[in-house]
Amino acid sequence: MAKKKASGSGLMSSAGLMRYYEADETAIRIKPKTVVIIAVMAGIFAITLGFRYGTWPG
Repeated sequence: MAKKKASGSGLMSSAGLMRYYEADETAIRIKPKTVVIIAVMAGIFAITLGFRYGTWPG
């Protein structure tokens, strides 16, 4: 007959998750709105340079 798993195995699997979240606390946090604004500004800058130096399509 098959043996039951030890009840301690669930604790070991959750230990990895705890370490993941602890490492996440030291990460740099940037709001999504800030990322979108930076991306739009970079796109406008790239298009402006394309017009300025004549590399825009044509």
